Amino acid sequence: MAALAADLGVLPTPAALDQTAMTDRDWRSHVASLTPHASFFPPADDTRLREAEDRLGLRLPTALRSLYAQSNGVRGEYELGLVWSVEQVVADNLMFRTRADFAELYMPFAPLLFFADAGNGDQFAFTILAGEVRRPDVFVWDHETDSRAWAAPDLRLYLEWWLSGKLKV
Repeated sequence: MAALAADLGVLPTPAALDQTAMTDRDWRSHVASLTPHASFFPPADDTRLREAEDRLGLRLPTALRSLYAQSNGVRGEYELGLVWSVEQVVADNLMFRTRADFAELYMPFAPLLFFADAGNGDQFAFTILAGEVRRPDVFVWDHETDSRAWAAPDLRLYLEWWLSGKLKV
């Protein structure tokens, strides 16, 4: 994946360089401009987001909260989970962190907040450091090798690169 970053001409950005989150109005139009196959859903309200955060034990990243304020997840072509619903984020993250067989097969999942999948078993995540998501960067977890590699500097570019084919897993 380091080669991926070099190929794209970018380096991982520190939190200090994090862009301001897109406004609620921007997410739908931005994703729709990238693919005609996007499916959107009713927004997730603040109560639903707070409940998810309580169950996960951390605050969701600002960009993800902003997207959820407009659509509770985004599906792509063939129902690909470009961004999972809040409910799927909670269910999948808790499952990955608590399955006994996963503890024997993989490195710990506690440092990852999964929010999307590649359709092949690999998943996209934000990193959790000291109990919170401190960086906007998106990482990919490879389910076959258990590797975790940098994929994009933020949610917006993850969507752009994934949908344009610049990001491959």
